[in-house]
Amino acid sequence: MFPIRDHNPSGRTPYVVYALMAANILIFLSYAGIMNDAPLINRFYFDYAIIPARISDGVAFETFVTSMFLHGGWMHLAGNMLFLWIFGDNLEDEMGHVLFLVFYLVAGIGAGLIHVITAPESVVPTIGASGAIAGVMGGYLLLFPKARVDILLILIVYFRVFTIPAFVMLGVWLGMQFLGSLSSNPDEGGVAYWAHTGGFVVGLLLCVPLWLKRGGMAFWSQTHGHPPHPEAKYPLSRSRIPKIPRK
Repeated sequence: MFPIRDHNPSGRTPYVVYALMAANILIFLSYAGIMNDAPLINRFYFDYAIIPARISDGVAFETFVTSMFLHGGWMHLAGNMLFLWIFGDNLEDEMGHVLFLVFYLVAGIGAGLIHVITAPESVVPTIGASGAIAGVMGGYLLLFPKARVDILLILIVYFRVFTIPAFVMLGVWLGMQFLGSLSSNPDEGGVAYWAHTGGFVVGLLLCVPLWLKRGGMAFWSQTHGHPPHPEAKYPLSRSRIPKIPRK
């Protein structure tokens, strides 16, 4: 189950979202050629990825930023850019271009810091925009909890697009990350669940002043939990598997 789009076009062009997507894609392309060269890619990650043990030793603090623009493969990159594309434009519209860029970077740094705190001695490199994008999702949940999001559900041979409120989709996602945080061992590598969980919470908290400035609960009442723009309408895809009537 993963989101494919929301029904909430932004009121202005999301230049920062476009720029962040372009930066992530171009940076990945710049080193994709050494992905299969273990010595080179390991050295590259040593220089630019978050390695908690190095941070704990008081060095490589710049990697809190550089790691946000690195990805471990095409699917890693594509998944992150999809989430940024879906949820980032409405936050940029609400915050403004400059404030959204600051918010994105602070959320990413906060996610990285929480990852380091939860695994201070780990020597596993951590990369990806996931922490910053989790912050975007946390802010989206606070400001637009009832925004409609289309998700693609895949169950073996069953494919179906459903439209659900953002708070359901984002709440399930956060719950999965939190459960992963409790059951995973950051020293063994894999998904940086604490960075995802922490980034989400950091993004939500960073958006509280904006939410209060807009009126808090009154903002939800005025917008009904949706971005303040006309909603887009999309035809939903149906499963092509034939239904067999009961006898």
